[in-house]
Amino acid sequence: MAKLYIENLLGENERIIHSARQHWFVLASSIVFEIVVILIVFALTITTIMQQWLHGAIAGLVGGFLMLIPIGTMTRDILIWSNHQYYVTNWRVIQISGIINKNVIDSSLDKVNDVKMAQSFFGRIFGYGEIEILTASELGVNLFRRIEDPIRFKTAMLNAKESAVRRSPQLSSSSPASDVPAMIAQLGDLRQKGILTEEEFQQKKNDLLAKLK
Repeated sequence: MAKLYIENLLGENERIIHSARQHWFVLASSIVFEIVVILIVFALTITTIMQQWLHGAIAGLVGGFLMLIPIGTMTRDILIWSNHQYYVTNWRVIQISGIINKNVIDSSLDKVNDVKMAQSFFGRIFGYGEIEILTASELGVNLFRRIEDPIRFKTAMLNAKESAVRRSPQLSSSSPASDVPAMIAQLGDLRQKGILTEEEFQQKKNDLLAKLK
């Protein structure tokens, strides 16, 4: 279903170059509690039946009913994780989330001014990280948290942008420096809304000002 949805979003000559999800650690951290509860309820149900504290049929029905709750929440978490996807196409970067109600965020490759990748020690070992895209659009900053194989995703995105520039020479003639004041203003708006802290704002501002040197 998720693949069919992204296919409906693609333009006539647009194609998917790379796709990714959040790392399986994200899913595991979401469902570990439900798994523990299911195992505990199952063990208590079996113990109750073996010790004959209740009639076997009653114990089985009660245990099965109680297990439906964590099974339902675990199914919900799995669906949320599986429907949260990231795509790189030959035109843009797309982020899709939501099971029934879909939330789509995309950044055109020609609007991407800077791409940052951060990996912790464990991120390098297990293959996850964060990718931050700074664009000249109204979105300003697009952050992908705990994405799987971030190096491959970043490489695919940069290669797609380079190919787009070769296809449209006018994109290469635009000066990224001219977008810096607008991007700083956008970052300022994000700071006022509480999305960015003062420290994050100053760091990103300094990074953008460095491009003017």
